[in-house]
Amino acid sequence: MARPKNQEARRTQLISAAAKKLRERGAARVKLRDIAEEAQVTPASVLYYYKDVQDLFVEVFARGADRYCAERERRIAEADGPVARLQVCVRSGVVWPGAAEETSRMLYELFPVALREQPALAIQRDFFDRQTALYQEILEQGADTGEFTLAASAPHLARTFLALEDGYALEVLAGGITAEEEERRLLAFAHLATGNSALAPAD
Repeated sequence: MARPKNQEARRTQLISAAAKKLRERGAARVKLRDIAEEAQVTPASVLYYYKDVQDLFVEVFARGADRYCAERERRIAEADGPVARLQVCVRSGVVWPGAAEETSRMLYELFPVALREQPALAIQRDFFDRQTALYQEILEQGADTGEFTLAASAPHLARTFLALEDGYALEVLAGGITAEEEERRLLAFAHLATGNSALAPAD
């Protein structure tokens, strides 16, 4: 049987419903019926588009990761020069209260799915590589202009930035530190990594 002509709109509806329940309850507790009720459809309607909840979660992760990266890329592209771009890159990776926190929480909830589902694992690798490339490009630009004296290779430092982001983000989501403290710590590393005093966080 052919799917309805508005299948993209229905998929978007289901993805939005799943994302909302993920933020509210966590991936381990969200059931098919929860998503169906949120979308105001039957469980069978959900399974008409996705083979199971995990399949839907993979698409939620894919779309969320793409939007997250696209927003970071847009903000960085608007900054002028490697110092400003690195500051914006750092700031765009911080788990600020509001939409940024909701998106980060949802993506972290889905990381276990990425470890079990091969399609999601590929998306996760691309998600990480895409963000690493942002840092690497900025670091290389700063080194080329003489504004940065890199403490290690640009690829190594870029990967370290992402690892720090993930670690600090989990602390923010767990209530251990604030978003402001996360930004301060990342800028402190940016200062050490580049030798540029303009990146040192304010005391």
